[in-house]
Amino acid sequence: MADIFQLHGPAYRAQCADRLPKSPLAALEAIVQCRTAALGGHVSQCTECGELEYSDHSCKHRHCPKGQNEAVTQWVEQQRALLLPVPYFLVTFTLPEALRGVARAHQAPLYNMLFQTSAAALQALALDPKYLGGQLGMVGVLHTWTREMASHPHIHSLVPGGGLALDGSQWLSPRSAE
Repeated sequence: MADIFQLHGPAYRAQCADRLPKSPLAALEAIVQCRTAALGGHVSQCTECGELEYSDHSCKHRHCPKGQNEAVTQWVEQQRALLLPVPYFLVTFTLPEALRGVARAHQAPLYNMLFQTSAAALQALALDPKYLGGQLGMVGVLHTWTREMASHPHIHSLVPGGGLALDGSQWLSPRSAE
C-alpha cells in the first residue's frame, strides 16, 4: 500500500486534496513514511550473539497496516475475550448517497446521527416481543470509504443472537417472526 501511495499519492493529492477531509490525507502521509528512515529508527542487540539490528520506527497511525498490526491484533484478541457464547450477526446501515456530500462537510454530527439512529433501529426491533422483547448489546464500527477509496459512510453493527430481559434478570433468545 505504501508503494502505491508513494507512486500515486502526489497526483491524487494534487487532484483531490481540496475536496477531502484532513484525516485521509494524514493517513496517506503516515502510511508512506511508516517504517522508513523518514521516521528514524533504533538499534537492537541480541543478548546471545551480540548481533546488531536496525529497525525503522512505525508511524503508529491507526489506519496503517504496517504501523498498527501488532496493536490491532492485540485489540482484536481483547474484544474476542468479551464475546458471549452465542451466535452473532453483522448488520450494516448505509448512509444514502444523496447525503454523502453533506456528511463529508459535517462529519461529526452526521456520523453521530448515523450511530444513534442505527442503534435505535436495532433496539426498537429487539424491544418488540414479536422478535425478542428485551435489550440488545451491540458494537458499531464506522467505515467511511470503500476499498476503492470512494466515499461510502456506513456502520457495521455486531449484534448478539439474544439480549437481556427488560428487568435484567435473564438472557432471552430471539423468537422467529411469524
